[in-house]
Amino acid sequence: MKIQTVTMEHRPKVYALLRRAFPGSDHEATLVEKLHAHGRTVHEWVCIHTNKVIAYVAFTSAYHGNEICGLHLAPLAVAPDFQKQGVGSELLRFALRQEAVKSRPLFVLGEPGYYSRFGFEPCNMPICPFDTGNAHFLSMRNNAATSFVVGYEPEFSVAAVPPRLHGKKRRTR
Repeated sequence: MKIQTVTMEHRPKVYALLRRAFPGSDHEATLVEKLHAHGRTVHEWVCIHTNKVIAYVAFTSAYHGNEICGLHLAPLAVAPDFQKQGVGSELLRFALRQEAVKSRPLFVLGEPGYYSRFGFEPCNMPICPFDTGNAHFLSMRNNAATSFVVGYEPEFSVAAVPPRLHGKKRRTR
């Protein structure tokens, strides 16, 4: 298993992985395709096993108004054949040590029981526009002292958000 920064050559394999990892949902693959097509800054890595992309993680900008205030972790995906084997955890730990990520405030909308293992904690501020009451909104290195609604890249529009939260590795926002 090898972890690499995503290249242009990886992109079609990433989109295919996202469709396999989230059966019945095209949201995650479409989101990442749009982020790439629109030239958004995405910090992203893949896990390669026998020349196949078996896991993917991405971080995009989080906003307080027009200012970047951190990064959103979204999505984290593992190929079905490799789930529950620690691949996603290994990839996420690797990503959290990378220069672009390691000292920034991070936000994730996902399963608290899963993400707390990596240092994410419940987050009251800022407010997540996709999670009423911030029940599944977590952060790391977050020093927000005032209440605001955290912004996402336009590709994360409310219209594109699926109607329910997915499982721990199916975080879409």
